[in-house]
Amino acid sequence: MTKNFFCKKHINNLIICSCAMKKILITSALPYVNNVPHLGNIIGCVLSADVFARYCRSRGWSVRYVCGADEHGTTTEARALEEGITPRQVCDKYYKVHKEIYDWFGISFDVFGRTSTETHKKITQEIFLKLYNNGFIVEDFLEELYCEKCKKSLADRFVEGTCPYCGFDNARGDQCDKCGHLLNAVELRKPRCKVCGSIPTRKSTKHLFLDLEKLQPELEKWIKQRSKEGFWSENTITYTNAWLREGLKKRCISRKLRWGIPIPLKGYEDMVFYVWFDAPIGYISITAHKFSDWKDWWKNPEHVHLYQFMGKDNVPFHTIIFPGTLLGTREKYTLLYHINTTEYLNYEEGKFSKSRNTGVFGDDAMQLGLPPDSFRYYLLINRPEKADTVFSWDDFQDKLNHELIGTLGNLVNRTIVFLNKYYDSRVPDYNLGEDDKEFLYVIRDHENKITDLLSKVKLKEALKEILALCAKGNKFFQGAEPWKNIKDEKNKEKADTALYILTNLVKDIGILCEPYLPFTAEKIFKQLSIKPRKWDDLGVLSIEKGHVVGRAEVLFNKLVEEEKNKLKEQFSGKKREEEAGRTEKEKKGFNLLNLRVARIKEVRDHPRADKLVVLKLDLGRDEEERQIVAGIKEWYSQDELKNKKIIVVTNLQPAVIRGEKSEGMLLACEKAGKLGLLTVNKAEPGTQVLIRGAKPNNEVITIDEFRTVDLRAKKSKAYSDDQVLRAGDEEVIVEKSVEGKLR
Repeated sequence: MTKNFFCKKHINNLIICSCAMKKILITSALPYVNNVPHLGNIIGCVLSADVFARYCRSRGWSVRYVCGADEHGTTTEARALEEGITPRQVCDKYYKVHKEIYDWFGISFDVFGRTSTETHKKITQEIFLKLYNNGFIVEDFLEELYCEKCKKSLADRFVEGTCPYCGFDNARGDQCDKCGHLLNAVELRKPRCKVCGSIPTRKSTKHLFLDLEKLQPELEKWIKQRSKEGFWSENTITYTNAWLREGLKKRCISRKLRWGIPIPLKGYEDMVFYVWFDAPIGYISITAHKFSDWKDWWKNPEHVHLYQFMGKDNVPFHTIIFPGTLLGTREKYTLLYHINTTEYLNYEEGKFSKSRNTGVFGDDAMQLGLPPDSFRYYLLINRPEKADTVFSWDDFQDKLNHELIGTLGNLVNRTIVFLNKYYDSRVPDYNLGEDDKEFLYVIRDHENKITDLLSKVKLKEALKEILALCAKGNKFFQGAEPWKNIKDEKNKEKADTALYILTNLVKDIGILCEPYLPFTAEKIFKQLSIKPRKWDDLGVLSIEKGHVVGRAEVLFNKLVEEEKNKLKEQFSGKKREEEAGRTEKEKKGFNLLNLRVARIKEVRDHPRADKLVVLKLDLGRDEEERQIVAGIKEWYSQDELKNKKIIVVTNLQPAVIRGEKSEGMLLACEKAGKLGLLTVNKAEPGTQVLIRGAKPNNEVITIDEFRTVDLRAKKSKAYSDDQVLRAGDEEVIVEKSVEGKLR
């Protein structure tokens, strides 16, 4: 009997995949790097793609798994305003958070990059200019929403309202999370400014559009062919065809924002690309930024299959808009082959919410003392492939204790423990009987099925088959009764053969579960005292007699009832209910204020007051010019004030002072005949000024409310509640070393 029981019929000769001669390019949707990812985000793209990438590598195929941070757009600007730092600082902060979380989960990216690089800027602008020169970019006017209170045009993520299609009350300005329709903010019913809650007005502005209508015939032909070749799901095909039936419309690709890729076209110098246009190009630019051979992957459609993983709300961007963008360049880009999507993972009886401490986020998972593979297993066996699923601690406990430990862990542990105890850790010789051969055929059939399912990216089904194979292994162990036969000289050979087969099955389980549970697979191979094996070793009796295995170790510890209940309570959100129920009116102290950096553009004397000056202020690229009146004429000349960066209370109730409108108040310290302004050197106009733990208040306050706030100058720095005021990471300076209460 050879060690390869199945000879020419063993598993790797039975499975033939069209991918075998191809390069496999894998992407997962670029996460917005303006928050901490929760478990639903993780299973939605990066973890699912990781399983497939690991499987493909084990098959010996050439693989590149690409992902990175989606760093542009209004979500980043909104987070920067909220935290009082710059968009760049937001991206730097959360890129590190995401990277640490994905590393802990064992996500095996070949590159996890960023869309804020010069490489991304260059490639995005090149693709745009190709589209423009080929006639697929058109100009038109777009009605936008304008907030009179915030004095700014509202980009889509700064608007919420009622979806015109399904009536959902909290639809975003770019998409409804309930029905999935892509929207323009002006389509919303009852729109409201997300910053201040006021009702915006409409304003017409010239923008650039991708002419999808002109690309529709070409896209329809490509989609019809590719959806069959790439075995797209019925849901994906239905969703995509619904767009085509409605008729593709031109999509705006420009936005009047500060943070993004500049549009390289005359007349649009103050605009950037809309994030949905530049983000998918990030797959290409992130690859190009890391690898010099990027064109071998992204401009090589005959030899590369592109698999893309994402949540269901991203489907039209990847089946229509991104392919349309690349087709319009008239260059030979690698286009989508297979798209793999998930529905939503919810938490217990609601949704994940960091602010309410509801649900487990990536940074939480890292601190709980549970191994990464316990989360990987539960998320993958509970993967929301065809319908929404729920993360439940009761179900998590059941899956961990009865499936991972009771089935997979039990098979591995009992096999190696038996070898340690009865065979001095040495693999015994074997002599296959008919029952043994029958069981080897059972193993082969399961491994064939698992391989076929994984090749078709049916991740949950394949994982269930792995557990079913483990259950068959446990049943074989029980039926073979090695604990009896080892003591009976006549039947000892049966025990030897059973342990030989089981040892090789445990090796196969290590191979099969590596894409899903990489840390567990590593432990299995270590306990077997073998190097990690690849897919071509499945079905091969490659651990021979006499091989010495290591000591058995428990793969997972049980989650006991008391610990589970603590976890349920910890992430239930109950501790935050009182805090979440607070109204804006309850704000006190520094949280009353909205302080921002402003640059003085113009200075003139007040026409009706000797001690006052009128200042025109620049509060950032997206803000309209603002005017304030200040009593500082006797301390600062006009030349000294011009272009100085000062700190302004922007949410103070407007006033008319001697006939001149004043829309805010600068901060200064006056004492003993001296006055010093609060200033910064590096922070850009519009940067929020905060203390640790504070958030800007967008409600208008009175001068009396302002006077209740503790603001002081000490040793040339500004303080509130003994904390230094900062504009981003820069401390606010008080000029002329004046100390005392600020005004």
